[in-house]
Amino acid sequence: MQELNEIKQALSGLDPVQKLQYLAEAFSGRVVFSTSFGWEDQVITHLIFANHIPIKVFTLETGRLFPETYYVWNRTLENYGQPIYAYYPQHELLQDMVNAKGPNSFYESVENRKQCCHIRKIEPLKRALQGNQIWITGIRAEQSPNREDMHDLEWDEGNQLIKFHPIFDWSLEEVKDFIRKNNIFYNTLHDRGFPSIGCAPCTRAVQPGEDFRAGRWWWEDQSKKECGLHHTAEEVVAGKE
Repeated sequence: MQELNEIKQALSGLDPVQKLQYLAEAFSGRVVFSTSFGWEDQVITHLIFANHIPIKVFTLETGRLFPETYYVWNRTLENYGQPIYAYYPQHELLQDMVNAKGPNSFYESVENRKQCCHIRKIEPLKRALQGNQIWITGIRAEQSPNREDMHDLEWDEGNQLIKFHPIFDWSLEEVKDFIRKNNIFYNTLHDRGFPSIGCAPCTRAVQPGEDFRAGRWWWEDQSKKECGLHHTAEEVVAGKE
């Protein structure tokens, strides 16, 4: 699309902070960043808050997060003095699912797990993105094979907006080095073998030699390890989850 190509040209040669500043100005009041308080998201939160970039930061409060995640959330609020907006599941949908299937139905089938992800994450995300034009994320290319097919700037067909991944080409070591140099508070689960941190019942530590996302939904086949928040354009067309 023409607008996407124009943005790509405008961002060419800029560093991540300059890119975020450009988008915040070009799409004033229509740029949001979603954080789950992992390594990458803490880096981007720092870039936004430390440089006073007018981008709304939000998180999906699924109700099943780790205690360590809530601690990072609170410390981040204290450190920067800036709001992080929480989006919760619709309680009626959540109640109906738990009443019908129990609190841990996601272990029983991929269908049940996707239903839980939809209620706790996808539907709240739709509300968080509504009315916006740019969605900032902490996605990096090396995080999973699926994400290697993405680009740092892309059209999100499902949500009808542009997604931008400001540290898309960073390695994990670059992320960790940035955190050390800037004294950024991060989730201590990362130090205990959790490279990717989601809901507590669905996340475990990764063993030496395992894939980056092996700890997410570990009881499922490797090809199923996405919750539906992020798709490539090809997956949307193909109808994949």
